[in-house]
Amino acid sequence: MTILPPEPGEPRRPHGPRDPGDAWVQAPSGERYWGRFGAAGLLALDPVRGVLLQHRVGWSHFGGTWALPGGARHEGEDAAAGAIREAREEAGVPHAAVRSRFESVFDVGVWSYTTVVADVVEPFTPVISDPESLELAWVAIDRVAAMPLHPGFAASWPALRALLSTHPAVVVDMANVVGSVPDGWWRDRAGAASRLLARLSHLAMRGLPASDLGLGGDVWFPRWIAVVEGQARAAATDATGVEIVAAPGEGDDTIVSVAADLRSRGHEVVVVTSDRGLTQRVSELGGRVQGSRWLRGLLDSA
Repeated sequence: MTILPPEPGEPRRPHGPRDPGDAWVQAPSGERYWGRFGAAGLLALDPVRGVLLQHRVGWSHFGGTWALPGGARHEGEDAAAGAIREAREEAGVPHAAVRSRFESVFDVGVWSYTTVVADVVEPFTPVISDPESLELAWVAIDRVAAMPLHPGFAASWPALRALLSTHPAVVVDMANVVGSVPDGWWRDRAGAASRLLARLSHLAMRGLPASDLGLGGDVWFPRWIAVVEGQARAAATDATGVEIVAAPGEGDDTIVSVAADLRSRGHEVVVVTSDRGLTQRVSELGGRVQGSRWLRGLLDSA
């Protein structure tokens, strides 16, 4: 990898100091890519208004085209953090207004660009907050391809669009997963459930490889729903990134009800359980089932 010096026409931030990541990278084949530590962009998807696009200022790379708010990542910065930071700097996107759903990575070895696809959970008005934008606009999904797009975004858009209707959810049979390891959980069921919830929270924040969910893309951030029953209902009620459902009675019935509701709203559902009867009921709903060992493996690798 070769780090090239600045030259006329490169992306820049005239209003502030350069970050060490603001540099061109040249691949052995000669192609040049912006971002010493890679780059990332945010595809913010509003269910009513569409996709937030940025009309790039003329002096930027491929100026005059439309693309996603984004740019060079900082050293040590993960893709999601970089994409949201850039979207905040360029379009005034509030961090709490979006929830990551999946990431798609274009990797050429010496450089990578990560598209972070996020759902708008709190409507906001984008604001041009630095000199890199001519305008910002919400564009309906069906109209995006008709825009004069940045070549990189144009190439990635068909695959991204194909995944926008995918909404994975993982429903965890907490009693079954807790009981899958003989670690003394029966002495403190609520405590054992709380410990598992904490680990699920970490996994939810990290995301899952697409292959673990049988989906396209690279990394997914599915909805996580943990169903607790019996004494475990006293488990922690606050686990970041995990929705906790307390079963009023039989846990299996609640899991089936939750899975059926998610399926009716278009989610791709994975239920984590090793219970044969529950597996059959979930399969009849059109959901997938993964055993407790599958989840334990993910938790151990997190």
